[in-house]
Amino acid sequence: MMAALTWNTGRGLVVLGQGLSTIQHAGHLPVLTLFTKKMCPLCDEAKEELKPYKKRLILEEVYIDRVENSSWYGKYKNDIPVFHLNGQFLMKHHIDKRLLEKSLEKLENPPEGNSNHSSIRQGPTS
Repeated sequence: MMAALTWNTGRGLVVLGQGLSTIQHAGHLPVLTLFTKKMCPLCDEAKEELKPYKKRLILEEVYIDRVENSSWYGKYKNDIPVFHLNGQFLMKHHIDKRLLEKSLEKLENPPEGNSNHSSIRQGPTS
């Protein structure tokens, strides 16, 4: 099972299916997925660093040490924390604030004629 945190943004999160199979959310906020596990001090630090972004994204935590997330465990067991933005790999090991900021700005200000705010994502492919 995964945990979804919305930091009381007032925007709902609907999870359909199991694991990361399909996710949609209201308000079109981007979803930053944090791949983590129990007892991960680096992940705890990363969550603290993300607090200033709470109105700009939805933070979703996926615990790779849970049975239903075993495919992610095989992929990321030595790399957490790992971050995906709207289903695409973004960074690992630590928060790169410049990269996160640039990526969020790109999503918040799409080029003219391209207002793709889709947040439907697919889970791991093996």
